[in-house]
Amino acid sequence: MSSLATWKKRIDEIKAELAGLGDMRPGTLSQQYNVCGNARCRCKDPENPQKHGPYHQLTYSRKGKSHTEFVRKDALSTVQAELETYSRFRQLTEEWLDLSILIAKEKKKRTQRAKTATKE
Repeated sequence: MSSLATWKKRIDEIKAELAGLGDMRPGTLSQQYNVCGNARCRCKDPENPQKHGPYHQLTYSRKGKSHTEFVRKDALSTVQAELETYSRFRQLTEEWLDLSILIAKEKKKRTQRAKTATKE
């Protein structure tokens, strides 16, 4: 099997995997700990302060704008799965683009070789 055929076959595999991906979302998940305004709270203890949290926060950029939203504990596993799916989506599309560039370069080489062969 030629390189061209191998690359095209891999693109077909990528397309099939992309079609099977589930819900996704971009972003980064982080844990936040907060201090409240109550002077008698445990988070204000001068000897052993214990901040409130963790609170989970999702941050992402979309269409040139940054977005931040808090994620409830009961939605945490769903959001993590969506982030992993998005990461896989990005990996697959990057690989597809890389292969497409290789295919275009190979086709160009073959065309140039054919032109050179017909001139001789």
